Amino acid sequence: MIRFAAVDRLRLTAAAIAAAHIAARPSSSCSSFSAFVASADASTSPLYTVIPDPTSAADLSSELFSILSRPDWSGNPELHRLAPSLTPLHVANLLRSRPLDPRVVLAFFRWIGRRPGFRHTVDSYSSLLQTLARSNLPHPAEEITISMIKSCSSATEIHSVLESFKSVYLTGFTPSLRCYNFMLMALARCQMISDMKDLYERMRTDEIFPNLHTHNTMINAHCKEGKVIEAKLHLNYLLQDGFYPDSHTYTSFILGYCRSDDLVRACRVFLLMPLRGCHRNEFSYTVLIHGLCEAGQVKEGLSLVPWMEDDGCSVDLHVYTVMIGGLCKVGRLSDAEAMLNDILQKGLVPNIVTYNVLVDGYCKNRKIDDAFRVLDLMESRGCMPNVRTYTELICGLCEERQVHKAMSLLTKMLEGGLLPNHVTYTALIQGQCMEGDTNSAFKLLYLMEEKGLVPNEWTYSILIDALCKCGKTEDAVVFFRSLSENGRKVNKLVYTTLIDGLCKAENFDLAHSLLNQMISEECIPDSYTYSAIINGLCRDKKLEDARSLLDAMLDKGIQPAAVTYTIFIDELVRVSGSADGTRVLEKMISAGCKPDVCTYTVFVRSYCREGRLDDAKSMLIEMKRNGVAPNVVTYNTYINGLVDVGFLDQALCIFKNMIEAACEPNDETYCILLRILLRKKLVDGIFKDASEVWEKVGMDLVLELFNEMAKQGFTPTVKSYSSFIQGFCKVNRLEEAKFLLFHMQETCKSPNEDIYTSLINCCCRLKKYLEATTFIDSMISCGYLPYLASYQLLLSGLCNEGSFDEAKSVFISLLSRGYNCDEIAWKILMDTLLQNGQVDMCSKFLTIMEEMHCSPGPETYAILTKELSCIVNGN
Repeated sequence: MIRFAAVDRLRLTAAAIAAAHIAARPSSSCSSFSAFVASADASTSPLYTVIPDPTSAADLSSELFSILSRPDWSGNPELHRLAPSLTPLHVANLLRSRPLDPRVVLAFFRWIGRRPGFRHTVDSYSSLLQTLARSNLPHPAEEITISMIKSCSSATEIHSVLESFKSVYLTGFTPSLRCYNFMLMALARCQMISDMKDLYERMRTDEIFPNLHTHNTMINAHCKEGKVIEAKLHLNYLLQDGFYPDSHTYTSFILGYCRSDDLVRACRVFLLMPLRGCHRNEFSYTVLIHGLCEAGQVKEGLSLVPWMEDDGCSVDLHVYTVMIGGLCKVGRLSDAEAMLNDILQKGLVPNIVTYNVLVDGYCKNRKIDDAFRVLDLMESRGCMPNVRTYTELICGLCEERQVHKAMSLLTKMLEGGLLPNHVTYTALIQGQCMEGDTNSAFKLLYLMEEKGLVPNEWTYSILIDALCKCGKTEDAVVFFRSLSENGRKVNKLVYTTLIDGLCKAENFDLAHSLLNQMISEECIPDSYTYSAIINGLCRDKKLEDARSLLDAMLDKGIQPAAVTYTIFIDELVRVSGSADGTRVLEKMISAGCKPDVCTYTVFVRSYCREGRLDDAKSMLIEMKRNGVAPNVVTYNTYINGLVDVGFLDQALCIFKNMIEAACEPNDETYCILLRILLRKKLVDGIFKDASEVWEKVGMDLVLELFNEMAKQGFTPTVKSYSSFIQGFCKVNRLEEAKFLLFHMQETCKSPNEDIYTSLINCCCRLKKYLEATTFIDSMISCGYLPYLASYQLLLSGLCNEGSFDEAKSVFISLLSRGYNCDEIAWKILMDTLLQNGQVDMCSKFLTIMEEMHCSPGPETYAILTKELSCIVNGN
């Protein structure tokens, strides 16, 4: 039996393979994944960069200069031969280094710019301007400057234009007002407000007086940031210069007030417009409707539609899309889809943005099936999904802990020629982390960086959080340090995530050291950072230190969040009782921080622990009165408290209240209810944990509970059966779980994915692999895609028992189900077969993948083959 630490070996191998791939590519940069595992042989990690041959570039420039020096240069066949090889860099170098007639330079510049596929850059425009500025001939500087500004596609290029402005100033050329206005708009597009302010001041210095368009550009840029005070300053400048606000000005202020969460003033400006003789246009309405919908005031937003029509404004597709988004935001999904149908009836054609809003709405409301139904609908109408559509679906699947389906969707996305972005990969990484599979998460990070995508702070914090939750805080610290060492930005979010993980692992010294490092690097902690530290102090039983830190936050003007107070209150009531906690709660409310469901639940639990059931009930009433709905944890806590003191009938009544409040019971709820019946049967009701209840309870008691639930007006749902079946499967009571499966099917209820998964995994643990295979087939026939974790258990068990033909048959079936081939290789070949020493089967399975045209990607393939080679060679 070959034994080795698969994860560490895979990471080291990944570094070596990554280096080999980098060496094979024209240009690349080290990934942070490679840096994280860079304890591999550094000698195998050369970086090669292709550098243009300076000799050939110089020869090209010289030949071009020779052609342009002739009178008939435009008809020269040699120029037409060279033209396809010319780049903006060649043009810029030519203009800087060769003395040509300015008129020829301008003519050539325009000639090459008209050729298909050629696009001038800021550098080539800047070189032209400098060349023309050195001559005394008249030239179209304004036209060239505006073209240069229009050519910008990034903040970096806009900065280059600013530098070009400065260099042109030295030649005596002063940009016109039109140039300044175009430059201000370009800066505004990239939200470069500070540069806009500097350029505006330069205008004033050059005595280029702003017009209404200039002032509106400045006002709009500030309003987009929600900075209304700064916008008002420019409104004063506008008035001082003798202009009057127009529709654009008013609409900008409506936007500014919406962005600064001041809807009352936004509405006042909107109402003021006609009183000041200013016509409200489609933009004015759309901005306000969007602001109202974003704030959850959808009814008010929709009520503006008749006003639009009265003002002669058409309700276009963009307005409908905004309203659909607002309806989705407040959970009115059926109304949102009805509005989509209204669009069609009015003769408008929904575009990809409209469909994406609805897909995202369903995903965020955890209605994935409906989201896929909209996907089918849009495709049937000829509107093909884009990167955003797939990314929203992938995010939704990962939130539902169905990362295997999300990975399958990634395959479909790539097959459709769409390139995932950093949001797509980050969602998939989070999905793997939610399943506790940090190995696959880091492989995704590696693939992401190999595709040239740069992870952000969210990506890094997700990985650090997952490592900490898996008990790998040392790995989390190593990964964190590798980020800084390799020039990756470590911000407040990343620091806070690691500090929180360290505190939960009770590594308080290192957590405080990180906090000090964070402050020394001028990364100011926020309420969430302090929450993590307070949590650590509470875990370390240092309540007074936690209290002092809470007070210090307030002294520094940092408003503690509800979670901060709740963490402290939770530990305080455990140690000192609910009275001390109540005083902190009063302080919390007086500080303007509203308690959330977790805060109230802490008090419900404390009162139940103290036997103060009436106070617990009063707290439930109070939280409802304050608009905070109890969740399943709140109800479970109170029901459990009633059971502990023997108030069994009251507990059942609260269960009924829970159902009436549309709060879905979970497995813990049913476990508590079973305890009620056990107590009524005078069975010893002291259990260490839920598993003991599932081990002890009989099927007669479960059926009796179903009858009690029916008396309360609640018929067991599929989720109810799922909770019971999962409970029995966790303690390997397969026969009882199967009995309930048949029972639910008799009531015309179909099993869900969780039921099948529990049964499959239970069968594998009991080595009933044939039965597990049968359940997998049944699951597939119901339209579900089994989790790869279930296949891992099944294939591992079959191979360990020597049932290789059966394992091969299962694997072939798996490959036809549309799983992501990389994920199959990671989880089945690497983390299952290789980890268990099944080298021959791994090699055979890889061959099967190749024969069935299901080969993993080159990066995964290289890692896998390298690992196999190492094992075969005894390394």
